[in-house]
Amino acid sequence: MATGRIGFGGETGRETGRETGVETPIDPVIWNDWYVLGKSADLPAGGVGRSRLLGTDLVLWRSQAGVVQAWRDRCPHRSVQLSKGRVEGDRLRCPYHGLAFDTGGRCVDVPAHPGYTAPPQARAQTFPVQERYGLIYGCLGAPAHDLVDFPEWDKPGYRGLIAGPYAIQTSGLRAIENFLDVTHLPILHADILGSPQRPEIADYEVQITAAGVAAHNIRIWQPDPYGTGSGSEVAYDYRVARPLAAHLRKPNLNGENLALLYHITPVSETECTGWMAMALNFGAEIPDAELIAFQDRIVAQDLDNLGSHDPARLPLDPAVEFHLPSDRTSLAYRKWLKQLGVTYGVMI
Repeated sequence: MATGRIGFGGETGRETGRETGVETPIDPVIWNDWYVLGKSADLPAGGVGRSRLLGTDLVLWRSQAGVVQAWRDRCPHRSVQLSKGRVEGDRLRCPYHGLAFDTGGRCVDVPAHPGYTAPPQARAQTFPVQERYGLIYGCLGAPAHDLVDFPEWDKPGYRGLIAGPYAIQTSGLRAIENFLDVTHLPILHADILGSPQRPEIADYEVQITAAGVAAHNIRIWQPDPYGTGSGSEVAYDYRVARPLAAHLRKPNLNGENLALLYHITPVSETECTGWMAMALNFGAEIPDAELIAFQDRIVAQDLDNLGSHDPARLPLDPAVEFHLPSDRTSLAYRKWLKQLGVTYGVMI
């Protein structure tokens, strides 16, 4: 795992807009967290890819031995993109002058000068990176927490799948709040996740604890929740342990369970990327592609709506937007964000 740190901002980063040059402070809660950079399956040994996190362009590469790296996508010599280079064993070679960098980011070979010892500043900026749940995670700061727990992923009898990426034109916090919002299911996802003829949401329990936000037994009518052709009431349980990751569990009385871990990668304050890890212990006859296509369909219905938010940043002042009784999960989420001191992607 790469252990270097970006050289600006200490525990608080700054995002610079390419067009304006204006720097946006990034609070430590957001800066020092883990975010999905890509799928493990999309980066084979010797592969090179790209990602963008909190205004920073990243190169992802995997050594021939299978170790993944996440670096700033910039050669320290003449500032070209390292993502246009190639992997040679456990080195990444720049496409411009052929300089090679080892897994610690240090320049170890300069073709124009055999035997040359590069100076200390000849080092790519490297970041913490790890893999879990079929995903590659990175952090630009100093990780303050482990990855969000997804207990169903490794349970016997469960199948794990990854859907996404989804490009979303709004604050990542808006995207998480939308995931937590059951009231829109009978309207925006009519006849799939809810019914306009039965849109009622009964009271339910929400708590803010030291572990985050938890909402239990949110009941909603769905037209065919289990593929039987019959409608029934279902219950959702939500857990939010980090600002930009939320867990959903949808059980039924037969012991069948669908669990989702929704990750949001903040590209900027008003744009983000969604990733959905799914784990289920039923439907073995349903192809992976069909399950992923269903998730794609649901997210596609959300995208235009999410992009229409004005303001795009999530308001933490309760007077900016009015609220319904069924909004108690999102209200708890906003209150919790304010308690954490989150300022990036929100309106205070």
